[in-house]
Amino acid sequence: MSRNRSACSIERTLSIIGERWTLLILRDAFRGVHRFDHFCSDLGIARNLLANRLQKLVDHDIFEKRLYQARPRRYEYWLTPKGVDLSPALVALMRWGDKHLSDTAGPPLVLTHVDCGEPLHQEFVCRSCNVTVTPGGIRSRPGPGSPLVESK
Repeated sequence: MSRNRSACSIERTLSIIGERWTLLILRDAFRGVHRFDHFCSDLGIARNLLANRLQKLVDHDIFEKRLYQARPRRYEYWLTPKGVDLSPALVALMRWGDKHLSDTAGPPLVLTHVDCGEPLHQEFVCRSCNVTVTPGGIRSRPGPGSPLVESK
């Protein structure tokens, strides 16, 4: 059976956000950075690279541009609902780095619940069984968008 590359959601996602600068731009946006110059200075990224990455994120409806100054025209970049949905993926990457790349002092940041201040944990929970599922307890099957599923 030949593999249909476009059927892989991970591959399609990485074609949009799977580049170092793009992930760091997204990280900054979740931290509240919205302006081009602030992204540029915070990341130390070349202006042409930043402009290219921001445009790609706008083109894929992950960011929306909002005019904040008419002369000269300047824009802020805000996460769309589609962009906000990337939060768990970025948190998963952060958690992996915390576990496997942090020194013995522990992670550099702790994510907390804004209402109570307690640390957050990222886990899979089965809504049907109400149990936490570990990676060994996860399986995959063809979904409705799979080329392996016959359309009716």
